[in-house]
Amino acid sequence: MEQKQLTEPQKVLIRDNWQIVSQDQIHHGTVLFTRLFELEPDLVFLFQYNSSHFSNVQECLGSVEFTEHIRKVMTVIDAAVNSVDSLSSLEEYLTGLGRKHRATGVRVESFKTVGESLLFALETGLGELFTEEAREAWSLLYATVVSAMSCGWYREPQGD
Repeated sequence: MEQKQLTEPQKVLIRDNWQIVSQDQIHHGTVLFTRLFELEPDLVFLFQYNSSHFSNVQECLGSVEFTEHIRKVMTVIDAAVNSVDSLSSLEEYLTGLGRKHRATGVRVESFKTVGESLLFALETGLGELFTEEAREAWSLLYATVVSAMSCGWYREPQGD
C-alpha cells in the first residue's frame, strides 16, 4: 500500500471523527449507501439476495440483508481506523476484498464514488466538525484502502 503517509494530527482527526460517527454505524452507513445509489443508481442491482430482486433503492436499503452489508462495510472502515498506525497490516485482507468486489460485478471506477459517498456521510454526520483538514485526512485514508482493494481487483485469482 504505497501511499502518502498520514500525519499524526490526521490520525487523531480520523480517530476523533470516527468515535462520533461509529456511535450509530447503521445510520451513517445508510447515508453513505443512499448517496452512493444517488450517484450510481445501477449499483443497486448488484445487491440481489437469494430470491430478492429489489425494484428500487428504498426496498434495497430497507432489507435485512442489506443492513448486514452496511454493517460489514462499516466494520471495514472501523478496522482501517483502528489500524491507522499500521495500515499495511490490512493489505492482504483488503486485497481479498477487492477480488470479491470484482467477482460480484463491481467496477473499479465505483470505488471513487464510494469514497465520495463516505465523505458525504462523514460530513452529514459530523457537520462543522468535518473540517477541510478532516476531509483531507479521510481522503488519504480511503485512498490507501482503495489502493489495496484495487490491487486485488486487478490481480488474477490464484488457481484453486
